[in-house]
Amino acid sequence: MNNSVYILEDRAILYINGPDAKDFLQNLISNDINKVSNSSSCFASLFTPQGKFLYEFIILKHKSGYFIDCEKSQSKEIFNQLNLYKIRTKVEILNLSNEFVVASFGYEKYLTIAGSKDILGFTFKYREDPILLDPRNRNLGARLIINLEKLYLSLKKLNLKNDKIENYHNHSHKLGIVPKNLNKLKNKLFGIECNFEELNGIDFKKGCYVGQENTARIKLKNKLSKRLLPIEIIDGKLSEGETIYYNDVDIGKVLINEDYPFALIKHLNENFSKDFIFKSKNGTFKVFIPDWLKI
Repeated sequence: MNNSVYILEDRAILYINGPDAKDFLQNLISNDINKVSNSSSCFASLFTPQGKFLYEFIILKHKSGYFIDCEKSQSKEIFNQLNLYKIRTKVEILNLSNEFVVASFGYEKYLTIAGSKDILGFTFKYREDPILLDPRNRNLGARLIINLEKLYLSLKKLNLKNDKIENYHNHSHKLGIVPKNLNKLKNKLFGIECNFEELNGIDFKKGCYVGQENTARIKLKNKLSKRLLPIEIIDGKLSEGETIYYNDVDIGKVLINEDYPFALIKHLNENFSKDFIFKSKNGTFKVFIPDWLKI
C-alpha cells in the first residue's frame, strides 16, 4: 500500500459562518448544500450568470459553518466574490489559510482508517479533524483538513510519509481532473463543459443558483458539444488560447498550456482513438478521454 501524503500548499481554506450561511451558499453554488453534513462533503462551483466557469471548491461542514477548500490562486477572488453577494445577509466569511492545511493521501490507505466508508464525499473525524473521500472521484484519494500545528503528529500516527506535490498534480492530470491553474479556465467555457456533472459538482434537481438557467438549458437541449480534456504533449510547445487541429479541421482550443495541460475539445466521434495526433501552431500532442467520462 502507498503511504504517501501530499501537503497541498496550493490550496486555501475559507470559512463561511453565520445564521444565513446555508441559504447564502445554496443560492450561489452549482451543487445542493443540503448534501453537506458532518458525514458528507460535496464538490461545487461558482458560475457567472451566463453559466460560465468562475471557481471550483470542495465544501465540508465545520462547527456551525462550512469550510471551502479551494485553489490558493483563486482564494482571494472567491473571498471577494462571496463578499459581493453577502449584502444584507447574516454571514461571516474568513480566510483561515494561515491556520489550516489540506493533505491528500491514497484511496487504499483511506479505507484502512477506522470509521472510513467507501462513499464519495464521506466525511468523518480523525482526532477531531475531518477526513473525506474526494467527492469528485475516489481515485483522487482522501483529504485531511487540519490545523497546521497538529498536522505532523496526525501524519505520523497515520503512518503517512510526505511526498512531492508534483506527484499529486501528475496523478490528477492523468485522471483527467485539473490539478492547478484554474484561473486559466475562468470565463473561457461553460461550467458544464468542465465535466462537473460527471465529477458530482452540479445538481440538476436543486432550485435556482447563479448560472443555473443556461446550465440546465445546455443539458436538457443536448447542446453540450465541447469538453475540457487533458492533453499529452508529444513535441514542441503549447501556447494558451491557440487553436487545435485534427486533419486541418479546427476542433478546439488550448486553455491550460503549462505543466498539466488541458484543452476545450469539440466532441470526438465514436471512431476517436487515443493514438490520434493533434496539432497546434508550435506543437503536436494527444488528447485522452478519462475512463469516468462517457461521451
